[in-house]
Amino acid sequence: MKARIISTEEISEKLISWKLKDNSIEKTFQFVDFKTAFDFMTKVAMICDKMNHHPTWTNTYNKVHISLETHDQNAVTELDLQLAQEIDLL
Repeated sequence: MKARIISTEEISEKLISWKLKDNSIEKTFQFVDFKTAFDFMTKVAMICDKMNHHPTWTNTYNKVHISLETHDQNAVTELDLQLAQEIDLL
C-alpha cells in the first residue's frame, strides 16, 4: 500500500522549519559539537528503523543535513511528514 503524497500547501502548513526542494523536504540541524550531532543521528536512526523509512543525510562535524523523500513514489508522502515531525520532537 502506497503512502499518500503530501501537497506543497500541507508541507508548508505542518513543517514550518523544513524546506521543500524538488521532490523532498530538507532541514539542517546544528549542534555544539560532533558528539552531540552523532547522538542526534543515533536517535533519528532508531526512529527510522522503527518506521522502516530512512533518510538521505550527511554529517559534517556539528551539522546534520536530512533529506526526506519516499523514493518509490518520487515524492513527499505521509511517511516523510511523520518522520520529520518525529525528528523535530528530538
